Amino acid sequence: MRAPGHCRSPIPASAFDRPAPAIARALIGARLVVRGAGGVVVETEAYTPDDPASHSHRGETARNASMFGPPGHAYVYRSYGIHWCLNVVCARGHAVLLRALDPALGIDAMAARRGVAPDQLRALCSGPGKLGQALAIGPDDDGARFDRLDFGFQPPTAPPKVLAGRRIGISRAIERRWRFGLAGSPHVSRRFEAAHAPRETG
Repeated sequence: MRAPGHCRSPIPASAFDRPAPAIARALIGARLVVRGAGGVVVETEAYTPDDPASHSHRGETARNASMFGPPGHAYVYRSYGIHWCLNVVCARGHAVLLRALDPALGIDAMAARRGVAPDQLRALCSGPGKLGQALAIGPDDDGARFDRLDFGFQPPTAPPKVLAGRRIGISRAIERRWRFGLAGSPHVSRRFEAAHAPRETG
């Protein structure tokens, strides 16, 4: 098991009150901890209210209500009736999908949940469904605050090199380069089509 490393104060919920593309980029290299498990965020995607690929595009419903709630909280939804996916709520109607982690904490527990050997690190969190299963994310996490030591983000220890590319698994607004990833990470769900550093947003 990898060493958990030094415990730092979580990023406050108020820091997420920005457009999703800016937060999606800023979370690359941050450390996510969820009930004793987690790792470094290496891949994210941004979704906004004016984005036809976003759950918030047609307004607030019972299903997506957390996207319209306070920033720095979780939005959890079930994908294809199978996988629970974890998102961070940003500005109203904005959210960041957490797509992949570089596992660093609670690896044995995550491996057991995923049904793989602990040394198969890339199989743990290299995709939003895998990440949700590894962290035992479920409907009770919808609306949870992300500013706790056992459920939150710690800021990056150094400025990461971030890549940007097209989002995965959508059919609308495919031209938006709102998927962000840590350059050189073997834990992203899919390789970026080309080395492309994103412009600063928000």
